Amino acid sequence: MSTEHCITVIIPCLNEEANIGDHVRDVFDAASTLPEEARLQEVIVVDNGSTDATADKAAAAGARVVDEPVRGYGRACLAGALSADKADLLVFMDGDRSDDPADLPIVVSPLILGVADLVVGSRLQGSVQPGALTTQQRFGNWLGRQGLSRMYGVHVTDFGPFRAISRADLLRLDMQEMTFGWPIEMIARAARADLRVVNVPVSWRRRAGGESKVSGDLKASLKTGYRYVSTLVRCR
Repeated sequence: MSTEHCITVIIPCLNEEANIGDHVRDVFDAASTLPEEARLQEVIVVDNGSTDATADKAAAAGARVVDEPVRGYGRACLAGALSADKADLLVFMDGDRSDDPADLPIVVSPLILGVADLVVGSRLQGSVQPGALTTQQRFGNWLGRQGLSRMYGVHVTDFGPFRAISRADLLRLDMQEMTFGWPIEMIARAARADLRVVNVPVSWRRRAGGESKVSGDLKASLKTGYRYVSTLVRCR
């Protein structure tokens, strides 16, 4: 008899009231397409200090809301992971509806099949809605990929936010980066731990509403790029 995997989807959020309700409902709808060896345990929305109705909208859609008032993308992701103590597989998604929950089976299948330890959705291998990836985002992606390849020997086409990993593996990585360097630190630390990192093609859409906290303007993009580089250096 095959082992059933319990999956928790973790969505860190900051002021996403325009998006989070529909996004959570889409995740629950996508659960019906998961492989038969897997089931969705719950959806956790980590409210990272929102000043709008993000938490209420998420709860009304069926998510369990975890409060992490100290700002930081990585801090919110970690809070969700620590709270997901009933799951053996964790899936991370952004809360702006850029990630398509319909890709959930694609992201978790390599873990369930035992051919990967960390699965990272690649927007560049999949489909990108026109205007969804800005020039700043593409440059930051290129910069991060170069650093991962040269410093850690990990060759990926993208290190987007839609990803899956076992909870046990994630906790063993001892993540330290509590801001926007979290996604790239996860891959770097996974490489150091000899985990198998694979890309799978996913869709990427324009955010449905609100403002990006990472790439909304040049200043935010430069700050994020600096965080990528400093995280890669620190992980060495």
